[in-house]
Amino acid sequence: MAKNEHPLQALAEFLPPDAFLPVAAYLQQYKVHLTIKRERKSILGDYRNAHSNRNHRISVNGNLNVWSFLVTLLHELAHLLTFEKFGNRVQSHGREWKSFFGQLLSQFINSKVFPPDIEKELLATLHNPGASSCAEESLMRVLRKYDSKKEGQLLVEQIPPNGLFKMKDGRIFKKGEKLRKRYRCEEVGTRKVYLFSPVFEVELLPALQKF
Repeated sequence: MAKNEHPLQALAEFLPPDAFLPVAAYLQQYKVHLTIKRERKSILGDYRNAHSNRNHRISVNGNLNVWSFLVTLLHELAHLLTFEKFGNRVQSHGREWKSFFGQLLSQFINSKVFPPDIEKELLATLHNPGASSCAEESLMRVLRKYDSKKEGQLLVEQIPPNGLFKMKDGRIFKKGEKLRKRYRCEEVGTRKVYLFSPVFEVELLPALQKF
């Protein structure tokens, strides 16, 4: 199965200590249908508003570490709160959503739920959070520190110049120079050029491997 419906108490294992009760309060108050999903390549979480006798629906990837899971869940809850007040009359990640997301983050920061390094990064973006944690490279970099370590897995910024790396879909790239915020990388075989975020996770390939 690609997804799993979790009773609220089971949610505790996906959250950091002291976060379960306040999170559960929001989910119960707004009758949220929460789904824990397997890893999705393009998104970490998703929100669907209540309509036609269906409750609000939120999904979050279950492979995230507890801190990333909480930030993602709060991101989606901010969408819910924005919809409750404004419906579809405002932009998805406009100032209204940023205000609600900032308020939610402040609540958990003030409760000292986050470790100091994550708290510092959240405080730096509190009044103007990005549309995703992936957009906040410094935040993503800190959150990734708490992932389970996988042998051979590195961030693009950690790959040596001209080094080879492989994506999860099997495509192989050669790392090039940094252009402003992203790295210019050439796909081996097609020679097509793609721009990669410094904090995108890839698999380092042996330097002597030939293709």
